[in-house]
Amino acid sequence: MSYAVAVDIGGTFTDLVGYDRETRRVVYTKSSTTYDNFVDGILDCFRKANLAPEQALFLNHGTTLVINSFIQRRGARAALVTTRGFRDILEIARANRPDPFDLHYRRDPPLIPRSLRFEVPERMDTFGEIQTPLDLAAVDRLAEELGAAKVEAIAVFFMNSFANPAHEVEAAARLRAKLPDVYITCSTDLTREWYEFERSSTVAANAYVGPQVNTYIRQLEDDMKARGFTGSLFMMGSNGGLLSVERTCRQPVGLVESGPIGGCIGAGAYAEELGFRNVVAFDMGGTTAKCALVEDGRFNVETIYYAGGYVHGFPIKSPVIDIVEVGSGGGSVAWLDSQNRLHVGPRSAGSTPGPVCYGRGGMEATVTDANLVLGRLNADRFLGGELKLDVEGAARAIRELSGPLGYAGEDGMLRLADGILSLATVTMAGAIRQVSVEHGLDPRDFVLFSYGGGGPLHSSALARELSIPTVVIPPAPGNFSAVGMLLADARIDLSKTFTGLLTQNAIASIQEAFGEMENEAAAALKQEFGAREIIMERHAEMRYLGQRHNIKVPVGNAGDFATIRHSFERDYKRRYGHADPKNPAELQALHLSAFARQKRLDLSSLPLIGEGGAAPTSRRVYFREAGGFVDAAVFERSGLAPGFSAPGPAVIEEYGSTTLVGPFDRFEIGPLREIRIQCDAPRAKSK
Repeated sequence: MSYAVAVDIGGTFTDLVGYDRETRRVVYTKSSTTYDNFVDGILDCFRKANLAPEQALFLNHGTTLVINSFIQRRGARAALVTTRGFRDILEIARANRPDPFDLHYRRDPPLIPRSLRFEVPERMDTFGEIQTPLDLAAVDRLAEELGAAKVEAIAVFFMNSFANPAHEVEAAARLRAKLPDVYITCSTDLTREWYEFERSSTVAANAYVGPQVNTYIRQLEDDMKARGFTGSLFMMGSNGGLLSVERTCRQPVGLVESGPIGGCIGAGAYAEELGFRNVVAFDMGGTTAKCALVEDGRFNVETIYYAGGYVHGFPIKSPVIDIVEVGSGGGSVAWLDSQNRLHVGPRSAGSTPGPVCYGRGGMEATVTDANLVLGRLNADRFLGGELKLDVEGAARAIRELSGPLGYAGEDGMLRLADGILSLATVTMAGAIRQVSVEHGLDPRDFVLFSYGGGGPLHSSALARELSIPTVVIPPAPGNFSAVGMLLADARIDLSKTFTGLLTQNAIASIQEAFGEMENEAAAALKQEFGAREIIMERHAEMRYLGQRHNIKVPVGNAGDFATIRHSFERDYKRRYGHADPKNPAELQALHLSAFARQKRLDLSSLPLIGEGGAAPTSRRVYFREAGGFVDAAVFERSGLAPGFSAPGPAVIEEYGSTTLVGPFDRFEIGPLREIRIQCDAPRAKSK
């Protein structure tokens, strides 16, 4: 048997999905994420799945390595080489103050300190003409200085290189020849847009994580090959597509949101198959909760990403699916501040020690502990029985929090546990509002597509908080991000600065620029993936004349002025509530997305883990809206056939996840064996 395998490394668990295209056999496994060596967790998943690496035709891999490096500031000792006079561009930034009411406001410090930022004489003008030739002797002297400083990576950024990258290319080649063991990257390898601060920040970030990502990928390749793997390794890019190893090693910032993206791709595939136009893809894992929107089968891909957030973080000019992430996962810690106010997250217990109920030394109550004491989790069947949960330990941790809040006895402990879940729900609802309401969209017009280890457990409460009528839970939700990686296509995104008014006379130049990018993307996809069928999508960044900020709009084949103008005004009105047909529009950049279709698994063939056929049982589960503990039916998901329907309250158990159906909701099993929960019944008053 030969398998297509996907592996997703999360903050708490590492997930694996293997799919045999001939027999349609699918295997799922989970293992605790091994922070000392991520590869150990992957190999443990192979072992638990009873798969040998030699059985894998290819391995699609998503990882949180890059974003964790930025957050934890555990990157390489990197240097920046830039045009004379621009040494401090990383600290000057945009010279704005995103939070004007914070009197103590400070940005996060640059990834590269001033002592490792160096200048060389050179200058291009904005048309790409040489104003000051590159001083090669200065580059050679600088190479000696950088070698003495023992830097591990070098970022090369020159002003106006977007118009002509010749000086960057020459300087990088010179440095590589002098410093062959140092990771070297230049800004025009990452973006050809003119934003000088964003370009310098992006190439600095690329250098910061470059050595670590290259070492990890090469170690993964070597360890897998040593165990018989002869297939192809692909990485899950933040743009929603697969990246080759070679491109990933050159552009590691393309993995900044690699981990959560697989689930978004899977949600889009299911939405297309089930006929849902608008879907909220919601993923709750052990450390964080993430959400993104699917509109008419497409995700919104942003052209810039802020690592650490817009207010304090730094920009990366790289395409990333518009995804919002909050610190509200199963391992999120409940804690009291100096005024004894209850908070949940963003700090997480992670996989080690994990929640108190894991019995691995955790001492602080978490969301998972709260779910356990409220009867929503089966202590004997967590992860299919692989991990026995400590109910009394979880209750003890919550009681320690309840004292300062004035909650006494068993009832007080339960009320506090319910409060922990309510706070987590509010935090997650805020994230969904951020990707919907703040973009002029009503979440009530969407289906909540929920997955992750904790998503199905919280989705009904979340849907009611947002008045979303329908929740959909796919098969194997605990491994769904890995499933999504098996549904991803190869993808390359290119962009370039293109300025000027939108007129009919500009159409020919727009077409020519897109044609050049399409030829470049097609050649790369053929070389890296052997692609034959390639699909192109064109977008443009536009604004009204005199404005500062742009919006990204689809431009089709860019052959007609009226069509582009209509797309711009439609999207502008949706976002801002108005449009001005008399005001000229101007272009700022062109964006191309190129896709190479990969052979996908058949969604209808995805099996459910479990023996099936077991008669439903029942247990007491706490629901505040029902007045406390009530009898809830407990189903084994693998025994539920399409068409089955039942009212809540109910608990549906499976490997890697548990689905909770509220007392006033109803669920049914859909054609792809997905669980559909109707949450539009009127809520009963809490007792």
